[in-house]
Amino acid sequence: MTAQPRIDELKRRHASLEQAIEGEAHRPSPDEAAIAQMKKQKLALKDEITTLETG
Repeated sequence: MTAQPRIDELKRRHASLEQAIEGEAHRPSPDEAAIAQMKKQKLALKDEITTLETG
């Protein structure tokens, strides 16, 4: 069984978080706590993607 559909979904979520981070960062008063939380989520997604692609 292939993990590709799961990897694709994770990559979409990763890209969505990237856009959200960029949007928040460019606001006049960005919420640094929200950005930090989104970055943690993004890193967790990247770790899971890497695990699925190499495992």
